[in-house]
Amino acid sequence: MNERASGSGADREPGVVGSAVYKDGKKIADIAIEDAGVWSKRDGHVVWIGLFEPSRDLLSSVRDQFDLHPLAVEDAEKAHQFPKLEQYGDNLFVVARTAQMRDGRVEFGETHLFVGKGYVVSVRHGASQSYALVRERSEAHVKSLAEGEDFILYAILDFIVDNYFPVLEAINREVEAIEDGVFATTFEDAQIKCLYGLRRDLLRLRNAVVPLVDVCQRLERSDAAPIDPKMRPHFRDVTDHVRRIKEGIDTMREVLAFAFEASLMNAQMQQTAITRRLAAWAAILAVPTAIAGIYGMNFEHMPEIKWQYGYFIVLAAIFAVCGVLYWRFKRHGWL
Repeated sequence: MNERASGSGADREPGVVGSAVYKDGKKIADIAIEDAGVWSKRDGHVVWIGLFEPSRDLLSSVRDQFDLHPLAVEDAEKAHQFPKLEQYGDNLFVVARTAQMRDGRVEFGETHLFVGKGYVVSVRHGASQSYALVRERSEAHVKSLAEGEDFILYAILDFIVDNYFPVLEAINREVEAIEDGVFATTFEDAQIKCLYGLRRDLLRLRNAVVPLVDVCQRLERSDAAPIDPKMRPHFRDVTDHVRRIKEGIDTMREVLAFAFEASLMNAQMQQTAITRRLAAWAAILAVPTAIAGIYGMNFEHMPEIKWQYGYFIVLAAIFAVCGVLYWRFKRHGWL
């Protein structure tokens, strides 16, 4: 029976981030994938394997070690899955979406978790932070890690959910900037594109977060998943975090919707004000235009033309009428 420990990280197979076996919360050794199945069958031992965008051959090797369900392995290979929890006998298959800020935009990835008696396998795809930090924290808490595969599942899910908060805070800063300037000026094309980009990111983030509520709730219930009752409060805590994130997303989506509507109303008000100004000036200019048009018709019998002061009287009438119109429009806020 070949039970060798794997070498340093440089010797690991491409796609393998970590592969170790634990007993009573303490790490025994790094192991090779080919030996993982043997170690997982030992009483009190837990194998924790972390993969990043593994090849088909590597996934097949892991599947053979733990007798993973072919449908679950196929989902993990395609990496375009909706967050979910599936149960195959006493084994669990969990899909979660990950999120990370890159260059001011949200990028999404996926994590697939295979959990069974004596093993946990995580498969990462796309944008997500490495779970090496989760492994380090867990190894530092021997008593918690002694809970086995249930604690490892909780630790990874909690890490995924906690990484939503920085993304949410980054989006919230942009939302607040838009909200502060919504009445200062009308939105330019670049601002409108930014607003729609934020709403799209929030919608995608919501689609990633909301299904995790159901996943964590099922992990809480004894009739839904084979989870140690002592670990159920931990999953309840993750559920609370997910709900907080969902509420934050919904709030920001409402703020963005209000900002866009307020910007449209502001633009309409500005257009109305411009229309009023144009109408007021058109009415004022209509007076001299009409009078000039009348006296420009060159009729022979026009008594006013014969008056000595007719020219001055007409000009005075024009200025008087225009002045009254200007005063009235100014008083009503049209000018």
